[in-house]
Amino acid sequence: MMRLYIFALILASGLGAPAAAQDSLEPDRSATGGAQTLEDILARQRGEGIDDTFRRENTGSPDTAAGIAQQLGTLGGSSDPELWRALRYGSADITVSSGGEVAAVLVQDGGMWWLDFRRTTLKNWGGYFLLGVIGALIAFFLLRGRIRIDAPMTGRTVVRFQAIERFAHWLLAGSFILLGLTGLLTLFGRTVLIPAFGHEANSFILIASKWVHNNAAWAFMVGLVMIFAFWVWHNLPDRTDLKWIAQFGGIIGSKHPPARKFNAGQKVIFWSVVILGASISASGLSLLFPFEIPMFAKTFAILNDLGITGVLGLDPLPTELTPQEEMQYAQLWHAIVSFVLMGIIIAHIYIGSLGMEGAFDAMGTGEVDEAWAHQHHSIWLEDVKAADKGESATGDATAAE
Repeated sequence: MMRLYIFALILASGLGAPAAAQDSLEPDRSATGGAQTLEDILARQRGEGIDDTFRRENTGSPDTAAGIAQQLGTLGGSSDPELWRALRYGSADITVSSGGEVAAVLVQDGGMWWLDFRRTTLKNWGGYFLLGVIGALIAFFLLRGRIRIDAPMTGRTVVRFQAIERFAHWLLAGSFILLGLTGLLTLFGRTVLIPAFGHEANSFILIASKWVHNNAAWAFMVGLVMIFAFWVWHNLPDRTDLKWIAQFGGIIGSKHPPARKFNAGQKVIFWSVVILGASISASGLSLLFPFEIPMFAKTFAILNDLGITGVLGLDPLPTELTPQEEMQYAQLWHAIVSFVLMGIIIAHIYIGSLGMEGAFDAMGTGEVDEAWAHQHHSIWLEDVKAADKGESATGDATAAE
């Protein structure tokens, strides 16, 4: 069932669980001469699966064509309804002079499940998720308050991030904010913008959003590559992460756990951004170049070969997809993973601004007070001081020579 396939995507991103398709009893079509009944129509509206072979296979046949000199002989064995039925189910023999494979798809029957999922499940659960994250952060702030620096400020600062590192961070952060806002406008435009501002304003905003979204994506991908190159070595797991996790970053207990340049929480953020950002970038490229970079037919084939669908109790995933279907799967995956990353980044923005005293300076000026560094990254501070002393000793020895 097509509806099960998108649930498989949600399972792969860790957001949902498999759902079983509803089986419907074969209705009595004797009264309609084998045509669809009211029960068929109502079942489709409820999202239930129906056996539509009575329509799918009723597309005419050249063998039943009347002689050319007989009445209706020019139809060639297929009436107009039968021809349109063949177009709908993709069984018509279509030849196009230009446009390639995509131009041969005149009616894409499978698009309704995607449209229904996008305008209901995706929109509702994605919105609830973001509101839930914001609500949880507000509750945490009211209960915990701002994380203050325990010791008095020393007035001595150490360089936390170089200018090129801050540039990469803000390039990634700024582009992601633009992408998130324009993506939300595109998804919620009909629900929010049209009732508030009207159709013309919605059209203008969404056309601008599409242009910004498609172009800001390149900045996001460049920033993603840069931060990976700069910080991947510092974000490899080590033993100090276990102590940090045990104390939940200092929230549990009275002492702050030692940490290197990045603590365990920051490493989770880093790898979430890298992995989810790469997935979003891949699906985004598939949407920008839908006929050159198809992703899901091959991915589904691999999942089928590995037996993952069987373990999850799902039917085999489709491995022959039209370009339109590839775009539909790519759009849903793109949106689902983006919602997850938006939730993570909202939490990151909170802790880097309102949630922790002195945290913004690291990416603002690039320098932090030694008191802040000692409280949150004591091992890193010791390494920096040791390096500075080593350089100073080397300099003194050179001068003495």
